[in-house]
Amino acid sequence: MFGLLQTGIAGGGLVAIAVTLLVTWLFYGVTLHLAAVFFIGEVPSQRAAYAAIAPAVVSLLLQQYTGTGLLVLVTIAATLATDLFSISYVYRLKWRSAMPLVALHFAFAGVLGFAFNNIFGLV
Repeated sequence: MFGLLQTGIAGGGLVAIAVTLLVTWLFYGVTLHLAAVFFIGEVPSQRAAYAAIAPAVVSLLLQQYTGTGLLVLVTIAATLATDLFSISYVYRLKWRSAMPLVALHFAFAGVLGFAFNNIFGLV
């Protein structure tokens, strides 16, 4: 009876990948919107949703390299670079203006990710 609860509905197939992508996109979207409101001021939340899909996809594609070593830094750098491109494009900011927003987004995501991990015990 408890074995069914542990495997869940999604199992390990395409549904699990889609749900993981949606949750990651939602998390990045919320943290980006918080950072943008803090940095820019009042902005529509749709822009954060548009800009958050690219770093979510890149971080999920590169997650297999996040064990230990320098490949963790490559994954973080690629995700931050994708975040910079998408924020600059969606919010129509120059590179210099988008860099502090990317740093704030990284900080917000790190703090909220750490808090959620402590609350829910994900890792």
